[in-house]
Amino acid sequence: MDLHANWNFPTAITVGEGCLAQLGERCKALKMTKVLLITDPGLVDFPMVNEAIAYCTQAGLEAEVFCEIQGNPTGEHVRAGASFFNAGHFDGVVAFGGGSSLDAAKAIAMIAKQSLSLWSTEDVGDNWTHIDASLMIPVVAVPTTAGTGSEVGRASVITDTDGSHPIKRIIFHPNMLPANVLLDPHLTVGLPAHITAATGLDALSHNLEAYCSSFYHPMAEGIAIEGIRLVKRYLPRAVANGDDIEARTQMLVASSMGATSFQRGLGAMHAIAHSLGALYDKHHGLLNAILMPYVLVRNRRVIEEKIIRLSKYLELDQANFDGFLAWVITLRAQLSIPHTLAEIGITLDDQVLVGKMSVQDAAAGGNPISLSEDDYSSLFGNAVNGHLG
Repeated sequence: MDLHANWNFPTAITVGEGCLAQLGERCKALKMTKVLLITDPGLVDFPMVNEAIAYCTQAGLEAEVFCEIQGNPTGEHVRAGASFFNAGHFDGVVAFGGGSSLDAAKAIAMIAKQSLSLWSTEDVGDNWTHIDASLMIPVVAVPTTAGTGSEVGRASVITDTDGSHPIKRIIFHPNMLPANVLLDPHLTVGLPAHITAATGLDALSHNLEAYCSSFYHPMAEGIAIEGIRLVKRYLPRAVANGDDIEARTQMLVASSMGATSFQRGLGAMHAIAHSLGALYDKHHGLLNAILMPYVLVRNRRVIEEKIIRLSKYLELDQANFDGFLAWVITLRAQLSIPHTLAEIGITLDDQVLVGKMSVQDAAAGGNPISLSEDDYSSLFGNAVNGHLG
């Protein structure tokens, strides 16, 4: 099977091993002359970063690196990146790395030239209309993990640490969508198995919550179904053999499909995961992976018919809700994902606060059942204690 393609939905996407070599020309086509490559400290010393910079310079561009981005990036990281961008007189951004780097890079590119504060661009009401789109910086996105799909997203999740407790906020503008995406599976080959598993299940959570959302978007629903099938077939392979280029390619595609499909909405998995990520600084994909079966059970009464259809498409031996739930639980165990939040050090100490934060999270609006603060607190408690209900 030839795994090379050029797509323009939702943006211009180039897929295939070695396509990173096109980076410089892609930046040049966007009229960039001085590029800031934004990544994280854990990745900056890897050869792939130097390789990316080399492709930019070969195309006649100036290029530098900004790497002060942590997992679960904060407003402080975004503001520091914007200051660095302006001080260096850059005119383009390469978002390079996992979801945190991509989210931070997109936010930096959006806010760097604006007179608005970062939090005034939160996805609330018509805030996005106050942003001057003509001042937004063009972005080329190069993911090095297959999970968040941020490379095809119009938003960034940034942690606000300015208040009484950390909270994740969604920064949004339609033009935050990167102009070009390069999905090069070679960049994901060295990813450790446990990160491959957690990010892959994050891709599953995006596709699955989008599929279960009650909002009307048949195109996104169709994308989500196929994205889930790709995860089912290729994630175990990618975890078992990190050098499996076909599996790595298909997981990058499934990740982008997940973020494309969740234009339809997310749900309680993400509402709670965002809250816990802010409070405990845990890996977002791992949180979604742990929460998945608990949220499925909570939503069962309204999603069961959909899950039956999905189970048939996935060709599960038991093509019903119980069979799908069993597949999820078995897959998690196969990939060494913990069954409870307690196993990653999260206790019930903040149970009430988690309920309050989750019900206010933007992702909560897509859950197929409207849940209250108490519902979210109870759901969180189930995931801590391992009680599926």
